[in-house]
Amino acid sequence: MQLLKMVENFDLKEKGWQTTQTVHLMAEAERRVYADRATHLGDPDYYKVPVKDLLNEQYLSQRTTSINPDRATPSQEIKAGTFAYQESNETTHFSIVDRFGNAVAITTTLNGGYGSNTIVKEAGFLLNNEMDDFSIKPGTPNMYGLVGGKANAIAPGKRMLSSMTPTIIEKKGKLYMVVGTPGGSTIITSVFQTILNVIEHGMTMQEAVNAKRFHHQWLPDQITTEKDGFDPATKSALAAKGHQIIEISAIGRVDAILIKGKRKMEGGADPRGDDTAIGY
Repeated sequence: MQLLKMVENFDLKEKGWQTTQTVHLMAEAERRVYADRATHLGDPDYYKVPVKDLLNEQYLSQRTTSINPDRATPSQEIKAGTFAYQESNETTHFSIVDRFGNAVAITTTLNGGYGSNTIVKEAGFLLNNEMDDFSIKPGTPNMYGLVGGKANAIAPGKRMLSSMTPTIIEKKGKLYMVVGTPGGSTIITSVFQTILNVIEHGMTMQEAVNAKRFHHQWLPDQITTEKDGFDPATKSALAAKGHQIIEISAIGRVDAILIKGKRKMEGGADPRGDDTAIGY
């Protein structure tokens, strides 16, 4: 919600899909939101998460004032926002809509490969290693390079902070889109981009899922993109603004459904895996 609200007042449609301006703006928003995430998010049963403050339009507008359209902001200069008080790739997702318009978005995970490498005796399933999603100590990255602090510190009975983002979107009070993906720390930005691809860039659901993705999570201070995700001119222009760009083979495996009208839906299954869109 922070990401969507932060770019709301920028005309991304006019700037164009995956152009230098659009990528720069989205990456700058992403680094600021992940800085907030590292400081302010944790199990709300144990820590007072300032949700209303984080989603406050005035606060988010203020966060964007430091974005320089011509230059990347070094992540070491970005800190989490302050208020009046202190506060994996082994994942799977499915999106379902039935004929009555009921929708389900579920993301579930082992976290790392084979989880904790422990099989439940005589049951045959692996236990996860989501303890890695806690902050071991402030500033120390987990297996996905995410850092955190007191809000996400380990405590008995406490839930760890996850990147899982199963999402249901309504338009004018009616079901419009169901989205989700695996991908560790890249889940949030993959869902963010897929939503914008449809709403701002006019893509079909499958086109939005297929489209090349990029990711910025504050630290490490770099834009991670899929191979050939940016054209050479865009890549050069982003580098000139001070962005460090790292290429990897794939980001996320989004599965999504778009409601296109009465009794008509479009499923988008990610070609990055063995995902399938099916109706029956």
